Amino acid sequence: MKSITIQGSKRESVGKVATKALRNAGRVPCVLYGGDQPVHFSAPELDFSKLVYTPNAHTVVIALEDGTSINAILQDIQFHPVSDKILHVDFYQLFEDKEISLDIPVQITGAAPGVLNSGGTLNLNKRKLRVRALPANLPDYVVVDISQLELGNKFYTAELKNDQYSILHPDNTVVCQVKVSRAAMKAQQDAAKEAAAEGAAE
Repeated sequence: MKSITIQGSKRESVGKVATKALRNAGRVPCVLYGGDQPVHFSAPELDFSKLVYTPNAHTVVIALEDGTSINAILQDIQFHPVSDKILHVDFYQLFEDKEISLDIPVQITGAAPGVLNSGGTLNLNKRKLRVRALPANLPDYVVVDISQLELGNKFYTAELKNDQYSILHPDNTVVCQVKVSRAAMKAQQDAAKEAAAEGAAE
């Protein structure tokens, strides 16, 4: 999985006044959990653009000014209700031997016969799936091959078995499905009416 580097500076004071001063300076107050002690630091707001405003999943390298680098994931983020500015970010430290859970985007591959040949429409029910894995095994995407989906077929999480990670959803969770489109349904109804009219005429 791709990682994004956040340049952090440790915070000596975590009070409201110090926090407000940080935000006024264009920095975001952050806390890193998961280690022996929480680590309070701040980082430039611009560093978060590639991490927050993207559908992709990333791990994070927090590079502190003392030369320490810590691998982590984004755990929680708070936005201002009006301005939408980032107010606070929580991270969770990663360890190579400890599994973690993360929401991973779904990537569709292939072409569904039910769409190509039968006029159906593909509905993506799950844009992200909760995955559990060791940090090194976290995928960038969960790939879903729809090349076997006929009209009315559904793709379930049970079909996504993988040795590198586990899907944290029930096996009967629908990831995507090919539904009958309104146009196709109308065509079927019109054909049925025509057939009925012809039968009556005979």
